[in-house]
Amino acid sequence: MTILGIETSCDETSAAVIRDGKLLSNVTAAQLFHKEYGGVVPELASRAHQKLIVPVVDEALSKAGVSKTQLDAVAAVYGPGLIGSILVGLSFGKSMAQGLGIPFFGVNHMEAHILSNLLEESKPSFPFVTLTVSGGHTQLVLVKEAFEYQLLGETKDDAAGEAFDKVAKLLGLSYPGGPEIDKHAAKGNPKAIDFPRSYLDGDSFEFSFSGVKTSVLYYLRRVGFQKSSENGDSNLVADICASFQAAVLDVLLQKLLSAAEKFHVRDIAVAGGVAANSELRRRLKDAAAQRTLRLFIPKFEYCTDNGAMVALVGYLKMKEGVVSDLELTAEPNLELR
Repeated sequence: MTILGIETSCDETSAAVIRDGKLLSNVTAAQLFHKEYGGVVPELASRAHQKLIVPVVDEALSKAGVSKTQLDAVAAVYGPGLIGSILVGLSFGKSMAQGLGIPFFGVNHMEAHILSNLLEESKPSFPFVTLTVSGGHTQLVLVKEAFEYQLLGETKDDAAGEAFDKVAKLLGLSYPGGPEIDKHAAKGNPKAIDFPRSYLDGDSFEFSFSGVKTSVLYYLRRVGFQKSSENGDSNLVADICASFQAAVLDVLLQKLLSAAEKFHVRDIAVAGGVAANSELRRRLKDAAAQRTLRLFIPKFEYCTDNGAMVALVGYLKMKEGVVSDLELTAEPNLELR
């Protein structure tokens, strides 16, 4: 079984080919021009997808050594995400499947992130707990089996990655903010500033990061921080980044480890763009070793939005025989089902 996966939920145009569970290619085109605006501009993102979708798909097929007529199915994301962006990949995927007379599989973007850890040769065993952290989402999920999930908690306001981007903007750092804060935090003191940790009520697995973002804003006002006069490599910026990052990571780790303990799992996994954060990876490895847990984190190219994870979900759905109707529409607020 050979399947093409297409991902266009936000600002990455990506396509990948999987044959019998083995990844043959994964091609991603990033829309770097959004840096000029300090964030993703939805209309510009969808237009860029329209220009990139054909060459990206062609390159994925070429690298895999597969022709269109050798495909057995096509999979594409139908939500959640930016509706204009989703529509490009979804419409292209459905049209391609219809033209070739092969099945089409609509894929939940969050489900693809959750199962991205199954792309590696070393895979977590069911059941396991996954923390998905990205610019648009923060979710904690108990994965009982493929396609059988229990949503334990998610963000009530800002996603972790969104908080990183907003704080980076306050500091005058470039977009995307996550890598910038990670870089500067490595030079700072995580205990320099006591930013709040929002654990919410009792043993809740819900998240909230708007408070710590606002706390950074008030701190900058209090110390008279001026973006135009501050050097990006200054000790102040490094300490703010390190302290803010520590506040966010403390919450993420505490809830992930608490969920693993409560549901008696030995395997934990992380996915999404924030999973590329070096300090998060370091602290997770230490915590897992102390608790004799097995930790799974995808390669960097599978942390951000990518076609490989979409192709994998399509492949697994094909094995289950769950085909999507070509009337499937884009759902920007699609929930995990």
